[in-house]
Amino acid sequence: MRYKQSSHKSVRVNERIRIPKVRLIDDTGEQVGVVETREALQIARSKGLDLVEIAPHVRPPVCKIMDYGKYLYKEKQKQKLRRQKTQKVKLKELKIGVKIQEHDYLTKLKFAKEFLQNGNKLKIRIFFRGREIVHRDIGKDILERIANDLSELSNIEVPPKMEGRQMIMQLVAMKGVKNAKTKG
Repeated sequence: MRYKQSSHKSVRVNERIRIPKVRLIDDTGEQVGVVETREALQIARSKGLDLVEIAPHVRPPVCKIMDYGKYLYKEKQKQKLRRQKTQKVKLKELKIGVKIQEHDYLTKLKFAKEFLQNGNKLKIRIFFRGREIVHRDIGKDILERIANDLSELSNIEVPPKMEGRQMIMQLVAMKGVKNAKTKG
């Protein structure tokens, strides 16, 4: 079988192996020993398989008899599985006004807990309208209250700071918070 030279770590297959002698491993995984490359290629073809160089940096290089197409397929499946297992952290944002009432505060807090329990980062933004800008201490108190209420679920990643007419704080979920959601 002929395969195009893939970008798969530039593995050499069949005729692309140009070293005179190789250490051969057969399709059952047993070591045959050091043989000439042409002989190894004939053995592989007689079994309907490919000769694949698996350790090119040793002398003589190690080659294995295998179905290269099947090998590539399994490698792609492994990479796909690894990508699925990696967790992508999203940045969620809550906007709060300075004159927030208690019920609204509790609703926003409920959303914040949900975001953190899902393993997301949380950015809390307090915006100041008009003359509210002179009451930055009220905004800071609100952010500190939120941080205290969420202290069991999160850590402060970015402490409260002013950006224009907004005060921003960023929280990140603690390790193991997702498990706490499913248990509780």
